[in-house]
Amino acid sequence: MLDKLVKEHIILGVDPGTLYMGYALLHTIGSKVEILDFGVYDVHKLEDQYARLQREFFFLQELIDKYHPTVLAIESQFVDKNPQTMIKIVHAQGVAIAAALAKDVPVQEYSPMKIKMAITGNGHATKEQVAAMLQRFLHIPDEQMPKKLDATDALGIAYCHFLQLGMPLREKGAKDWTTFAKRKGLVNKKRSSPNAQLLAALQSKKKK
Repeated sequence: MLDKLVKEHIILGVDPGTLYMGYALLHTIGSKVEILDFGVYDVHKLEDQYARLQREFFFLQELIDKYHPTVLAIESQFVDKNPQTMIKIVHAQGVAIAAALAKDVPVQEYSPMKIKMAITGNGHATKEQVAAMLQRFLHIPDEQMPKKLDATDALGIAYCHFLQLGMPLREKGAKDWTTFAKRKGLVNKKRSSPNAQLLAALQSKKKK
């Protein structure tokens, strides 16, 4: 267990998309985590869908060569009412996975609900709520928050993998997100649920 807690990781998180691909890289040592890079790779101006996929493949390989990630964390089980949209997203997922495997980077998939649950405690949280929680946890200044949520989606995927490693949640005996939030002083222990309090506080801050 101790080795697992102190091991160094570089996590590449990818939010697959055929027009905009979110990406994020986290450097973690034990319970410490820092953002190396995150943003959106924009290929929407290319008309040919296969040309867009090719660009994404090479871009990811450049990221891998630059940062040498120890794992690719990617969103899986995408479901959309439009079958054509779903097929395109699956293509983008496959390209990201192929880019990682071609560089011998292992892959870990997480469902959208699991990612949201890991970060907000609510499997049905909005993208905006996930972004707000990540900003709080990772101390991201307002001016550095990206306009497109694809970037924070990718950051959330990477952070979800970080949480699955058991790092912050097991710190000082914390067994779940609620305990972790209380120990970090993110919520008032005596009022409502921690998740509801923190989400309400973040939403209130954004409205001001």
